[in-house]
Amino acid sequence: MPTRQRRGESAWAAPLMRSACAGAAFRPNRLLKQMLVLGLGFATSGLAAAAIAQTPAAPAASPVAQSGPPSPAPPRETPRSGAAKPGDPLAAIDWLATPAPDAGLPGTVLLEPPVAGSARRPEVTVTPLASLVAPIGLVKPASTGLPVDLWRGSNAEALATLLASVPVRKSPAMQSLMFTLLLSETRPPVEGGERLLLARLDRLMDLGAPDPAQALAEQAGPTRSKARFKRWFDATLLTGDEQQACSALQDRPHLAPDYASRIFCAARLGDWPTAALLLEAAHALDLVDSRQLDLLDRFLNPDVFEDAPPLRAPKSPDPLTFRLYETIGERRPTSNLPRAFAAADLRDIAGWKAQLEAAERLTRIGALNPNHLLGLYTERSPAASGGIWDRVAALQRFETALETGSAEAVSKTLPKVWRAMQTAQIETAFADLFADQLARIPLDGQAANLAWRIRLLAPTYETASHSPPPSQGRSAFVAAVAQGVPTQELARNGVEQAIAAAFAADSAAPRKLQRLLDNGQLGESILRAMQLFAQGADGNLGDLTDALATFRAVGLEDTARRAALQLLLLDHR
Repeated sequence: MPTRQRRGESAWAAPLMRSACAGAAFRPNRLLKQMLVLGLGFATSGLAAAAIAQTPAAPAASPVAQSGPPSPAPPRETPRSGAAKPGDPLAAIDWLATPAPDAGLPGTVLLEPPVAGSARRPEVTVTPLASLVAPIGLVKPASTGLPVDLWRGSNAEALATLLASVPVRKSPAMQSLMFTLLLSETRPPVEGGERLLLARLDRLMDLGAPDPAQALAEQAGPTRSKARFKRWFDATLLTGDEQQACSALQDRPHLAPDYASRIFCAARLGDWPTAALLLEAAHALDLVDSRQLDLLDRFLNPDVFEDAPPLRAPKSPDPLTFRLYETIGERRPTSNLPRAFAAADLRDIAGWKAQLEAAERLTRIGALNPNHLLGLYTERSPAASGGIWDRVAALQRFETALETGSAEAVSKTLPKVWRAMQTAQIETAFADLFADQLARIPLDGQAANLAWRIRLLAPTYETASHSPPPSQGRSAFVAAVAQGVPTQELARNGVEQAIAAAFAADSAAPRKLQRLLDNGQLGESILRAMQLFAQGADGNLGDLTDALATFRAVGLEDTARRAALQLLLLDHR
C-alpha cells in the first residue's frame, strides 16, 4: 500500500525519514542533526524533542564486532546549572534542555511579577487645542483689557462678516473700540483662524490704517500663504516699505499676487534684465492687462515715453497701479480713493496741502494720532486762505493764545477754532489735544460753557463733570452721564431717556447677547452691541439702550460713557 505524504511535509523529507528509521542501528541524535540541517521547523519544538526522547535506544554493539583498542573514557565535566542530567534526552540547542519551571511560578514568559500595581501612574495634563494656537496682535491684553481668548466659541466666518460690516464712522468711541478689537493680542479660533486674520487685515485697510495692517501681517507671518502676502504687499506699497515685500517675493515667487507685481519688484530690486524679460513675456502671452502694461512700459523705459501724453487715470486703482503712476511722475490724488490710499499722502513726497487733507481724513475715522495732525497744522504758515487754510490759521492762533495764558485771548479764538474743527469733524481729536490746557484757563460766559463741553469729549471727562459752569443748561444730565449715574428725572428727551435706561441699576444685556456671553463668546457679543449702537444712533432708541447696557455688562464702562457723551455733544452726528 503506498505511503501517503502528510500535509506540510516536503516531498524530499518523507523518504529520508522512512529510510532513516528503517535501520536497526537508528540513533535519535543523528536524525535530529539531519532534520536541523534540512531546516525542518518541528525539530526545534518541544513536541519533537519529546517524541525523540520516547524512541527506544539502539542495542549496544557486540564485543566481537568491535575492533581496535577500546576508546578512552571522556573527561568528567562539572554539571552546569540548567544542563541536561543523565538519562535526559539530548538536544542540539542549549535552551531546549532547560528544565521546565516549577508549577507554583506564574506562567509568564519572563517569570517576573506584574508591575502595574507597583509603578507610579504618570500625571496626564489635558490642554485644549485652542490654547496651543499662538495669539496674534500688536497690543498686549494687559493694555486693552480684553482677554486673549476674545474670539473663543464663535464661528470665524460670522466674526469676519461682523468685522467687515459694523459701522463706526459716526462715533469716535466705536472707532476706538474697533481698533482695540483689531489690534489686541488675541488667539484665533481653532477652525477658521486664517479667515479671521484676513478679516482683521482687511478692516484695518478699510479704516485707512495700512501701517498697523503691515505690522500685524508681519507678526503673523506674511509669507505663510498667498492671501497674507497679498495684503502685506498692498500695505507696504502704501506705506513706502515695498522693498521688504519685494525681497520676500524674490525668494518665493509663487506668492506673487499677479505677474505685474513680479515685474515691479524685479525692477525695484535693481534686477532690470529680469524685469525686462518678464515684461516681454507678459506682452507675448497677454499675462497683464493692457493698461497696466502701458504703465509698466513707462516704468521700465521712461526715456522712450518722455514726450508721450499722460495716461488715462483709472477710477479705482489697486495699490500697485497707484504706485506705478507715482513712479512715472503722474501721481493721482487720493481724495476720491479708499481711505488706505490717504496714508500714502502722509509721506514727505506729497505736498503740505495733500498731507493736511489726508491727515484730517484719517483723524476723522480714528486712524491717525491727533499729535500727528497737530504737527502738520503747525508745520508752517498757511499758504493761502479759504478751506483747509482757514482751519490751519484758526488752530495756530488758538495755540498761540493758549501759550500766552490769556483768558481773553483764548475766549476770542476758541469759538472760531471750534467751528473749524466741527467743519472737519475732528472735534474729539481737538479735545484730546487741548482739554487739559483749557482746564487751566479761567474762562467765563459762553467760552466757559464751550470749554467745558470740549473737556467732556476728552479722556478726562469724569474730572470735568465735577465742575460744570453755572450757566450750562444741560449740565446736570450730561455731567451725570460722565459720572455714570444718569436718571430718568434728569432726562428731557427720548435719547436721554434711552441713555438713562441703560445706566439704571437693573439694566442688563438683551437676551440674545446674554446667551453669547453665557457661552463665552465675548468678542462676538461686543461686535453685535456695536451694531446695535449704530442703529440706536440713527433713531432706534431701544437698540441704543441695549448696546450701552451690553457695554457696561462686559466691563466697557468707559466706552459706554464716552459713546453716550459724544451722542449728546456732537450735534452734527
